Amino acid sequence: MKLKSLALAVAAISALAGTAPAFAQAKEQFFPLLVYRTGPYAPNGTPWANGKQDYIKLINATGGINGVKISYEECETGYATDKGVECYERLKNKDATLFDPQATGITFALTDKAPVDKIPLITLGYGLSASQDGSVFKWNFPLMGSYWTAADILIQHIAKKEGGADKLKGKKITLVYHDSPFGKEPIPLLQERAKMNGFELSLIPVAAPGIEQKSAWLQVRQQRPDYVLLWGWGVMNSTALKEAVATGYPREKMYGVWWAGAEPDVKDVGASAKGYNALALNTSGTQPKVIQDILKNVHDKNQGTGPRDEVGSVLYTRGLIIQMLGVEAVRRAQERFGKGKVMTGEQVRWGLENLALDQKKLDSLGFSGVLRPISTSCQDHMGSTWARVHTWDGAKWGGMSDWYQADEQIIKPMVKQAGDKYAGEKKLTKREASDCAA
Repeated sequence: MKLKSLALAVAAISALAGTAPAFAQAKEQFFPLLVYRTGPYAPNGTPWANGKQDYIKLINATGGINGVKISYEECETGYATDKGVECYERLKNKDATLFDPQATGITFALTDKAPVDKIPLITLGYGLSASQDGSVFKWNFPLMGSYWTAADILIQHIAKKEGGADKLKGKKITLVYHDSPFGKEPIPLLQERAKMNGFELSLIPVAAPGIEQKSAWLQVRQQRPDYVLLWGWGVMNSTALKEAVATGYPREKMYGVWWAGAEPDVKDVGASAKGYNALALNTSGTQPKVIQDILKNVHDKNQGTGPRDEVGSVLYTRGLIIQMLGVEAVRRAQERFGKGKVMTGEQVRWGLENLALDQKKLDSLGFSGVLRPISTSCQDHMGSTWARVHTWDGAKWGGMSDWYQADEQIIKPMVKQAGDKYAGEKKLTKREASDCAA
């Protein structure tokens, strides 16, 4: 009996010893993924989400982040703010690395929550424009641009076409915008530009989701503006183009934000949308090395999240960029807090404040030519304010313009004023540059 007990004890010890290496392995870095694969915004939200997932799969297939594998979980928001907050609350306690809310409305709702939970928010090209100011918004990162930088660049581009900013005086520019926090964000910048450059600005809101726009385009026809800026998302964009065709408004006089310049926005309109222009934060196509790597390491192994022919599209590529920046924030944080370790949200925030992706680094990651270098700091949570304009030729996006940089002489005072106001309302103490190491 004693021998049997001893044998069982030895077996138990051996079993525990055999499982020990598994317990010793590094925990996975968890990325919560807020998505909208259903509803009127799904055609745009889906490729964005697929790009993020495929990049995670690529990183895991090639060794993880310094050996740390990534786990993830999607949560469907339908682009609704209340559902987005529910997803955040459900996933935040799973040691969330960061959140990409994928909606300006959700971002507004989470901006007060993130500092309490110590989880950063990446809002690449969207969100709260004033959150560029890291001295006030410690946990928001509107990487690569905001709606203020977008609006400024569009006005710069139109001015260039007209032969100079002085030629804007007396022109009529109409903003057709999604009647939501997203659509309203560029208005302060456009109003400031209208005062500076002397053009007449008119505002036409479109109720979400934007399927009904006949009254809006009746106003456009009556006003006969020289240019229309389209601040739409999802089905609103293709509907706007169809209404422009129906009312005879020239598509070459229309300029969309970078969320109104992807394949789903124009494919249903096709050749009739020829000449339509939109901002571009990134390139599209399958030429970049990162796209080839995903095709080889993910899709060729039947691990792709969506259809293969979607890989390299505008919003898919933007999803890749967002996830890459999240991964590189973890990698940067590991340089300070320990390579091969899982990083906390607070440590990842430090990584996001210390991104230094120069051209050499982007090339090494396979993103050569896809985006411009980006370098952040504790004061600057945007890191880059550059964009281009591309044009739909009836079948594909092309005709890319030169790069434009948003005018910091206009943007910075607005950011400071809005940041100071927010800090005052929330009774926040602004960080000084000397506090950045903390």
